[in-house]
Amino acid sequence: MLATSTIVEEILDLKKERRAVLLAHHYQDTEIQEIADVVGDSLELSRKAHDFDGDVIAFCGVWFMAETAKVLNPNRIVVVPDKDASCSLVESCPVEQVRAYKKLHPDHVVVSYINTSVDVKAESDILCTSSNAVAIVNSIPADQPVLFLPDINLGNYVKKQTGRENMKIWQGACIVHATFPARRLTKARMEHPEALVVAHPECPPDVLAMADYIGSTSALIKYCVNSGAGEFIVMTESGVSHSLLKFAPEKKFYFVKNENCNCSECPYMRLNTLEKLRDCLRDLRPRVEIAPDIMRRALVPIERMLAVK
Repeated sequence: MLATSTIVEEILDLKKERRAVLLAHHYQDTEIQEIADVVGDSLELSRKAHDFDGDVIAFCGVWFMAETAKVLNPNRIVVVPDKDASCSLVESCPVEQVRAYKKLHPDHVVVSYINTSVDVKAESDILCTSSNAVAIVNSIPADQPVLFLPDINLGNYVKKQTGRENMKIWQGACIVHATFPARRLTKARMEHPEALVVAHPECPPDVLAMADYIGSTSALIKYCVNSGAGEFIVMTESGVSHSLLKFAPEKKFYFVKNENCNCSECPYMRLNTLEKLRDCLRDLRPRVEIAPDIMRRALVPIERMLAVK
């Protein structure tokens, strides 16, 4: 405990010295969320990164999120505790393949989930998150063909919600949400018959079919906190338990294990630690550096996304 307290003190001292803000995704370890200035999902953190006074953004999440923060804050230093904090969705969608698709289908509007590299964002017409993906697609004229990338489960969910037939979906998936098995959810429902099921739209269709509520990370938290129910089976990354228990300590939350690691944790998100956060504030590395042309092009679809309510 003493060692942890000392590291936290070092981080807070460095934060003051660097005039830094600490942003943390809901999937980070509890000890990081506890000292963050803002805890949120991708959309919330993208907005907050654009709206603070200071010189340094320490982004406790994965690399693509920090890239977005850098695009929105080109004159600020953006650091991430661990450069290897990637994302399976980013890795499933290389920019060369996106460019090749665009050459073959120049009439398609490219709607990219925020879980993409900055290079893919620069090739996109508009971005979306899980919280506004339906609204984004609905904002595009109905006769305009769409390429939705890279999450197949979110894409199928959006296609179902919008009734959009002229929408092609990339074949990428989240290694956490996509491997939640319906059979384990069925077992959890039998064990907790009074619990409501809440699920992230990156989950497979057979899991979503059993959900009482489907929404983004922050939307799931808000729903559980405001609901009159006292028990929930939560089909998303277990890092959200920090906010759930913080805002609704009297309620019970159950997490279903996925097939990959027999857990419900994102291995990329969990690469970040207090020690690495301290070091990145001290050394200002790993630092996000993006070519000016890529930042300029990526900013356009990001701002289009942020403009959709």
